[in-house]
Amino acid sequence: MRPSSTPSLDPRARHLLRTLISRYIHDGEPVGSKTLAQHAGLDISAATIRNVLADLEDLGLLASPHTSAGRIPTAHGYRVFVDSLVQMQPPAEEEVRRLRSELASGAGTQSLLGSASEMLSAMTHFVGVVSAPRREQFAFRHIDFVALDARRVLAILVFADNEVQNRVIEPRRAFDPAELERVANYLNAHFAGRALADIRASLMRELRTAKDEMEQLLAHSVELADEVLVPPSAEDIVLAGQTRLMGVQDLSDLDRLRELFEAFASKREILQLLERTIQAPGVRIFIGEETGMLPLGDVSLVTAPYAAHGRVLGVLGVIGPKRMAYERVIPLVQTAARELGAAMEPPAG
Repeated sequence: MRPSSTPSLDPRARHLLRTLISRYIHDGEPVGSKTLAQHAGLDISAATIRNVLADLEDLGLLASPHTSAGRIPTAHGYRVFVDSLVQMQPPAEEEVRRLRSELASGAGTQSLLGSASEMLSAMTHFVGVVSAPRREQFAFRHIDFVALDARRVLAILVFADNEVQNRVIEPRRAFDPAELERVANYLNAHFAGRALADIRASLMRELRTAKDEMEQLLAHSVELADEVLVPPSAEDIVLAGQTRLMGVQDLSDLDRLRELFEAFASKREILQLLERTIQAPGVRIFIGEETGMLPLGDVSLVTAPYAAHGRVLGVLGVIGPKRMAYERVIPLVQTAARELGAAMEPPAG
């Protein structure tokens, strides 16, 4: 995700690069040597500053737009900035309290993911994104079956994270309400607190050794379990605030913006990118082409994994222009990941 080599800069060049990128992020205008001299706080001439900027441009850290005498950071310049120059600004206590309030412990998983995504979007004015945990990571708590008609059955599953899923299945044969009740009672009595895959494997083992009446109950349980207790084949992501990017000055190219919104709609490429970061500790930052995905070539993605009880469940982050306030967004993403993980801790007992 990073350039193969980071240039060695002397303290003066580092200070000027940090100041220039900070001004450009703040103002959105190319920064000239005169402006830089006013804000850098260094006792050096404008000519010396111009020489340093020329050297930084030769290193590929800055670029000179044709319409301006000033300079702007390149993707490589942003990379050096976020890796070694940015001065972090932790969220204010009021923002942390707001996150904790919105991410209330005990809420269902989908509700928490939606809240986290919305909060990140509202606090940064960019796009909030959260990947959903794999369903098999949560223990099964309770199940009910309801016969809808002669061939269809509604299964209502409750998981340990308070998430409720309704699944309509079509078993190979018809089940009467009494059979459905017996199977539900058996699964609830013997398998509450266990993972879906574990339940199905245990049922098969017990069926091989079962006799008489219990064998019939287990056979019915296995048949329904094969239809119901299967994690979804594809996980999902929750996005919020996509339309906020339409007003961002740096993303004014309509063709590129359309490609970006198509990526938001399909979710597949963004989910693949998030999955690449799920096992990486701490914050990961992709700047422009570092994503490896053409639709995301004009944006940056700041991500952090969220975890509960020592297990990483997913990744959350912010998608915005490369000219974003990294010093604020990075700590905010870290804090949101910590608070989301805390809210998803199952209650004791």
